Amino acid sequence: MYRDFVVPESAGGQRIDLFLTQSCDGYSRTQIRAAVQNKGAELDGRIVRPSIKIQSGQKIRFRVPPPQSDDTVPENIPLDILFEDDGLVVVNKPPRMVVHPARGNWTGTLTSALAFRFQSLSDVGGPTRPGIVHRLDRDTSGAIVIAKTNAVHIHLGQQFHDRLVQKEYFGITAGNIDRDRDVINASIGRHPYQRDKMAIREGHATSKTASTFYEVISRHGRYSQVRLRPKTGRTHQIRVHMAHIGCPIICDRLYAGHCQIPATQLQGKPAVDGEPTILDRQALHARALTFVNPQTGREMTFEAPLPEDLQRVVDCLKQGGRV
Repeated sequence: MYRDFVVPESAGGQRIDLFLTQSCDGYSRTQIRAAVQNKGAELDGRIVRPSIKIQSGQKIRFRVPPPQSDDTVPENIPLDILFEDDGLVVVNKPPRMVVHPARGNWTGTLTSALAFRFQSLSDVGGPTRPGIVHRLDRDTSGAIVIAKTNAVHIHLGQQFHDRLVQKEYFGITAGNIDRDRDVINASIGRHPYQRDKMAIREGHATSKTASTFYEVISRHGRYSQVRLRPKTGRTHQIRVHMAHIGCPIICDRLYAGHCQIPATQLQGKPAVDGEPTILDRQALHARALTFVNPQTGREMTFEAPLPEDLQRVVDCLKQGGRV
């Protein structure tokens, strides 16, 4: 299928792949760039490269790539199962794994791994989210519960809605936390300028109340290990709240302004040229999850061990900082 565009004045000087990404919903820039590279775009009748700059009034004909399927494609991806019975599964999600398919992340997801391993999962969340009751960010590791049946899904979902599920996270922050423990109450809404971010926005139409309890486990110079218990479950809640008090989760690209850190920086020593990074994803881990098993009525707690990358950071802080 082809789509025709006339370049508006506001898009003058843009790369053609960026313009097409903004104009064609449902496709990542990587997909659009590949389509243009495969001779899929004409500018005033001439086949062009993805990097070509477009000008106001020019005509574009674009061969739109086939849309991605909404169905979850099973993939043989190993899973760390913390618990399983007839109604639910608790998984220790690794970092860098997206929970369900979305724009730019159609493969390698948790739902693809679940679809391969389990014959039956709940379909309350729709075809792209089989079994998914709640979610974790791509770079947040740790415990996540999956429903096998619709009845269990609805029961668990109600527990989350009623704030009966207890969630505990482990995080490493930068900055000086001046209190040993506190509760952050600050409403969260969409960022006014960056669509992939959230922000503290009191009284805004997109805002929802949000509450996070934190407790300092140990301090190491300007870094701290913290225990975090969110009462609500807003998008990016812990990350936004900790950044709000000036102590962002380290290696948080969106809210800390950096996405990697070397060992020398953690230890307060001068940087070494060419030194490898010790961490390259946000230092946030869903350590424990407590809820009532819908089938037995028993309250259960599941703990996800600290992953190797965060354990290395903890060891580094203990060696170079003060506890």
